[in-house]
This record gives sequence, structure tokens and C-alpha cells, in this order.
Amino acid sequence: MLRLLRFLFLLAVLVGAAVIGYAYLGDLSPDQSAVSEPVALDGN
Repeated sequence: MLRLLRFLFLLAVLVGAAVIGYAYLGDLSPDQSAVSEPVALDGN
């Protein structure tokens, strides 16, 4: 039972390290583009 808990803990640590590594090294920046929309104003 202790072996299983140790394995699960090690797996959780490795998965956490992989997620953190991907967040820092992966390209997670969004695509940027200019957006222009006309606005109809209700004026007198």
C-alpha cells in the first residue's frame, strides 16, 4: 500500500512539473489582431 501511495505521489509531482514546464516553455500567447467595428450612436 505504501508503494502505491509513493508511486501516486511521484506521478503527481511529475505531472505538476510537466504542466509548469509547459506553461513556461510552451507558446501560450494569444493571437493578436486589430478589431474595428462601427458603433451607431443615438444622438440628437
